[in-house]
Amino acid sequence: MATHTGDMPYTCQLCHKSFTQGAHLKTHMRTHTGYMPYTCQLCHKSFTQGGHLKTHMRTHTGEKPYKCQLCQKSFAEGGKLKQHMRTHTGEKPYKCQLCKKSFSCCSNLKNHMIIHTGEKSYKCRLCKKSFSRHSELKTHMRTHTGEKPYTCQLCQKSFSQGSNLKCHMRTHTGEKAYKCQLCQKSFNDSGNLKPHMRTHTGEKPYPCQFCHKSFGRIDHLKSHMITHTGEKPYKCQLCQKLFTRCDYLKVHMRTHFGEKPYICEVCNKAFTQIGNLAVHRRTHATEKQNSCNKVYAKSRSSAKQFKLQRGIQPLDLKMESESDANISQDAKSFLDKSFGCGLCDEMFDIEKEFLEHCESHSLSPPDDLFIVLC
Repeated sequence: MATHTGDMPYTCQLCHKSFTQGAHLKTHMRTHTGYMPYTCQLCHKSFTQGGHLKTHMRTHTGEKPYKCQLCQKSFAEGGKLKQHMRTHTGEKPYKCQLCKKSFSCCSNLKNHMIIHTGEKSYKCRLCKKSFSRHSELKTHMRTHTGEKPYTCQLCQKSFSQGSNLKCHMRTHTGEKAYKCQLCQKSFNDSGNLKPHMRTHTGEKPYPCQFCHKSFGRIDHLKSHMITHTGEKPYKCQLCQKLFTRCDYLKVHMRTHFGEKPYICEVCNKAFTQIGNLAVHRRTHATEKQNSCNKVYAKSRSSAKQFKLQRGIQPLDLKMESESDANISQDAKSFLDKSFGCGLCDEMFDIEKEFLEHCESHSLSPPDDLFIVLC
């Protein structure tokens, strides 16, 4: 009858939460005592409730009995399906009382409230770093333990976070689900689309506290900060050489192993860095002007000179072999990306993105960076 009357006669003496049934109070008390009587026989993880163990077992079996009738997506939990249905209905029943923002699930509202309170109650006992959510602390602890529980079944690469594995899987499927509505460029991760949008808006929300230079990406700011501190945290374990960036170390390691992943599509010569390949490709280029006013340029400076002296628009760089019917798709794809950094392996097809990348090296693009002006 308590379910009809709303009566909750069973109260926890520790936190004063009330329940309609004594069994519910008994289960709740385990959150205070830490007692977890239900243990998975496969991975030995323990739970306070039998229902939680039952749901957990589906992570081993892969069972997803709850299917959406609109898009056929399946879920291991009924609550997850209910939450998913709101993506179709647009329902957002959980509203923040401070800013009136609405959410489709209670946990998102709970996480949002931390923005207002600034509370970080979960502290790492090893490095004293604090977090606003327990899940963030749990993920952070893997940086100390080295644990990587999420493994790709195709290449066996492991990750500390499930979201990183999900993003990695797109490198196998080729899926790029996140598309820029302004230039139609696609990305395999929403985190890459967001900083890309700033190349259109010009927004640079990450300022340097030392020189007030601003950046569109936080990783570019982190790279820039090293120019102030002089820190070189990345060490080669073979020759002890130090580097300011992880990608510099990665390129350096090729000098030890003889790896040359960048191959010229014209003569098959191989290089350790994409910038070296870009410079080499100029040996196949010729500088001339044809009847349709296209300019064949060897370098950024010569392309600029044509532009200044002759006012030719547009300026295109074409390789001598591009007209060859046998040119590979890889070569055409390479030519489509007009801007390449000579210091690392980054290639860009938007000049603004390339220039922002150069800022991460704290330099202005010199002529030895492979740049095509179109």
